[in-house]
Amino acid sequence: MSEERPTVFVVDDDLSFRRGLGRLVRSAGFTVETFAAASEFLQRPATAAPGCVLIDLRMPGMNGLELQEAIAAAGHTMPVIFMTGAGDVPSTVTAMKAGALDFLTKPFDEERLLDAIRRALERDAQQRAQREERKKGQARYNELTPREREVCGLVARGMLNKQIAFHLGTTEKTIKVHRSRVMEKLEVRSVADLVRLVDRLSG
Repeated sequence: MSEERPTVFVVDDDLSFRRGLGRLVRSAGFTVETFAAASEFLQRPATAAPGCVLIDLRMPGMNGLELQEAIAAAGHTMPVIFMTGAGDVPSTVTAMKAGALDFLTKPFDEERLLDAIRRALERDAQQRAQREERKKGQARYNELTPREREVCGLVARGMLNKQIAFHLGTTEKTIKVHRSRVMEKLEVRSVADLVRLVDRLSG
């Protein structure tokens, strides 16, 4: 996984607020990049760096909710925190339904903001770890032969060796061999582990 330090991206059209927020976040030990507009943020060089995005709800041109949609459409999964001086219930509901982590009304408490950033970075780290684990699991699954994949799927459905043998028209002894190879290749120790892995790959 990436060894890069997490970055807090700030998108707000208010220059003085943006600078002040940047200083606050840096003073807490975070790396910060600031942008005056949604379009400016979207035009930045692509990066896989971990982080989160603080977005002002109301900005000229593309607003915060539209930027949230654009970030999701581009396949980015960084957590989003909204900031606004004129929040309203419909906007809050829309933002949260689209996956926003928090919705802060200006002026907000500094500690609440920093706590939201810490939670966002923690969520980002967890999501990255899950994606990496899924990627490794998929690579192991790809090593299975077609028959082993059949056996894997039937084991995950809770079928016994003799049931699988009958279903596939072979012997129980053969199924035991396939099952053993499946467990070994997938690096799982129990049927429960196998079921969890299959669920992750199909999710």
